[in-house]
Amino acid sequence: MNSTYNSASPPVETAISRPNALITWLMCVAGLVFAMVVVGGITRLTESGLSITEWKPITGALPPLNEASWLSEFEKYKQIPEYTQINGPAGMTLAEFKFIYFWEWIHRLLGRVIGLAFALPLAWFWVKKAIPAGYKPRLLALLALGALQGTIGWWMVSSGLSARTDVSHYRLAVHLLTALTILGGLVWTALDLHALAKDPLARPATMTGYAATVLSILFIQLLFGAWVAGLNAGYVANTWPLMNDRFYPEGVDTTQGVFFALVNDPYLTHFVHRWWAWVAVAALLLLARRVKKAGVRRASVAIHSTYGIQIILGVATVMTGVNIVLAVSHQAVGALVVASAVWGAHVMGRKTV
Repeated sequence: MNSTYNSASPPVETAISRPNALITWLMCVAGLVFAMVVVGGITRLTESGLSITEWKPITGALPPLNEASWLSEFEKYKQIPEYTQINGPAGMTLAEFKFIYFWEWIHRLLGRVIGLAFALPLAWFWVKKAIPAGYKPRLLALLALGALQGTIGWWMVSSGLSARTDVSHYRLAVHLLTALTILGGLVWTALDLHALAKDPLARPATMTGYAATVLSILFIQLLFGAWVAGLNAGYVANTWPLMNDRFYPEGVDTTQGVFFALVNDPYLTHFVHRWWAWVAVAALLLLARRVKKAGVRRASVAIHSTYGIQIILGVATVMTGVNIVLAVSHQAVGALVVASAVWGAHVMGRKTV
């Protein structure tokens, strides 16, 4: 009896330990992606994103190390419209340039760290045959999406280096939403592995139609949030719930059509982001209730807590004229809303397996 038990024990332990190791790794990478979203918000709000005018994935890892190098970088920055039209006339000093350069450099450095933190352990787990069956394609897809995100980041920055003084809000939205998609993919995969660690026969969760609808509603809110950020639309009104004492704001320019205004006009994008938020809240509230009924109270609490805090931060950001601490916190909690919503969607998907 004892010999049978002993011979059966090692495979069970191995099956459990491998998913757990991958869970720890993926959640660490998710934490880094969250930090990237926060630093990205700081970079945007300090107008630092165009301070590095070249894309050097390898050699650009080191910042300028002497005065001559700093002056060289500053000269490159002086050639772009943001400097010639805004910061140059404002009298930007080298010290001020170093400040904005720091945030963009940190943002790019984090991107490199995330790439290594994902690729190197993935290779190690692959060689050690520690990746459970069926998970290799998904992990490779996340790796590819991360590599694409680096390219998207430069594509975004390049839009502000020649003809305009800021980056395209369309490209900014793609960059932010890709980061949040990666975050969601990491969380979902870690949750699948968590189920596998508890039950070696567990199958991955499926995306239900209901959960997909909720996430789609949330996607629209995040999209308009990114456009509000890219268009500096948060500054067009500092009152709530009305916008400058009106429900529908004055100043919306529809001369090029309603759809053009919807995706380009700062007043209208702000208006939609402000009121679509309540549609997103209703969808998340209903998701949280279903998740609680499914027996996963912690996920329900996470959803309720994150959207509740996000509402408060959104209102406070508007009413303070986009205070940088509140605005960065709003972006950070937005990422946590995504993570908690993905958790809830995963709970619903486990019910169908």
